[in-house]
Amino acid sequence: QVQLVESGGGLVQAGGSLRLSCAASGRTFKNYDMAWFRQAPEKEREFVAAIIWSGGTYYADSVKGRFTISRDNAKNTVYLQMNSLKPEDTAVYYCAADPISRYGYTGYEYDYWGQGTQVTVSS
Repeated sequence: QVQLVESGGGLVQAGGSLRLSCAASGRTFKNYDMAWFRQAPEKEREFVAAIIWSGGTYYADSVKGRFTISRDNAKNTVYLQMNSLKPEDTAVYYCAADPISRYGYTGYEYDYWGQGTQVTVSS
């Protein structure tokens, strides 16, 4: 079983930055693909970014060039650096873990989820 705990959300003005963190339990974190998803009110959950166990990354087009996903295996933590934030980035952001590396975008590939952290970007 893996537990994920997100932190770092908050209120920021458009153009600002935030860094989200997701701390994971378990000794096999380094073998997991990790991802961030988000869900805005009355909208479906959407993929934001992922980092596979070997360090490769991929992003949604809407955040490419503004967000950076990274991981620190020594700390069992994955990060999402968010720059040039826009009001449309407002959502609850969720961290997710995939223990068998399915290169997922839909969310169904991820077996473990955090509780989410709210990000609000004011205009």
